[in-house]
Amino acid sequence: MIISATTDFRAAAKAKLPPFLFHYIDGGSYTESTLRRNESDLQDIALKQKVLNDMSHLSLEHDVLGEQLAMPIVLSPVGLTGMYARRGEVQAAKAAQNKGIPFTMSTVSVCPIEEVTPQIQRPMWFQLYVLKDREFMKNVLERAKLAGVTTLVFTVDMPTPGARYRDMHSGMSGPRSEVHRILQAMLHPSWALDVGLLGKPHDLGNISAYRNKATKLGDYIGWLGDNFDTSISWKDLEWIREYWTGPLIIKGILDVDDAKDAVRFGADGIVVSNHGGRQLDGVISSAQALPSIADAVKGDLKIFVDSGIRNGLDVVRMLALGADCTMLGRSYIYALAAQGQQGVEHLLDLYEKEMRVAMTLTGANSISEIGHHSIARIR
Repeated sequence: MIISATTDFRAAAKAKLPPFLFHYIDGGSYTESTLRRNESDLQDIALKQKVLNDMSHLSLEHDVLGEQLAMPIVLSPVGLTGMYARRGEVQAAKAAQNKGIPFTMSTVSVCPIEEVTPQIQRPMWFQLYVLKDREFMKNVLERAKLAGVTTLVFTVDMPTPGARYRDMHSGMSGPRSEVHRILQAMLHPSWALDVGLLGKPHDLGNISAYRNKATKLGDYIGWLGDNFDTSISWKDLEWIREYWTGPLIIKGILDVDDAKDAVRFGADGIVVSNHGGRQLDGVISSAQALPSIADAVKGDLKIFVDSGIRNGLDVVRMLALGADCTMLGRSYIYALAAQGQQGVEHLLDLYEKEMRVAMTLTGANSISEIGHHSIARIR
């Protein structure tokens, strides 16, 4: 398949992956209305074209939390990344490093922290859930510190998992799911060889290291369900702020008051996010939530945003709406599944080219020159 656009990777990934994995990354919760709005609301934002500006010094470089980025993009934490390509977290981290941006490892990664960090020179970011097992949280934070992780992304919009009906239909979860997964793997020999046979062990590396026993894919949903903490509140995060001395980003903010609370809490950044439409279906898109949040707290902390970003134009749109930096999830996982590290690097090259075109034709020589004036209207 010829890959000429960032969106081509989705079709390539669908052809290669067993359905249980494709629909796990591709799907949302309930009727997936928020998943669809994440993309459509971004598409409805028209950029303002400006011409005859000297764009010979255009630069995508951007400083975020004291770290120099080649472009305002961070690879988001995605659970089970290592099931989409052989030792997928390692490949994604290497791709991010080669393109001058951070990679964020998920709590529920396949590869443990200690497998990834020795293979890259750029500091890695790490994402942590709020879990009932506080000893696990302390253990993984200590391991992250020892491994040289600089930035902690704390996900707060998952006190309970959303209802992802596609997972039941595809064989990711539900009755006889293991049988479904085996049969699907047999029908996708390329994935079965690359990941199924050569990509072992297939367990949740960070959790297995703590429990001293393998936590397999079949245990994944059950373990998370048993450990999510619905009693969590801001006061429960205070010990993490005291313990973690590096930058701390709160992920899962959609409300202005929550953003202001994050400032009072002492967070260094927030991620405006609805978890890619995978949690509470029916909430507003990140693109809708971002402007009012930016008006309230921009300058008090760094504003990241995810959900719905599929190309370089979307990155520019999010920056124009008030974000300091963007995060990619599904987009890079499609590329990783299709072509591994090379695919992620190709994807990021396409994002860079698309951003350069958008910035040239909106008259922005630098990331700091992108703003509300870059938008013609919101349809």
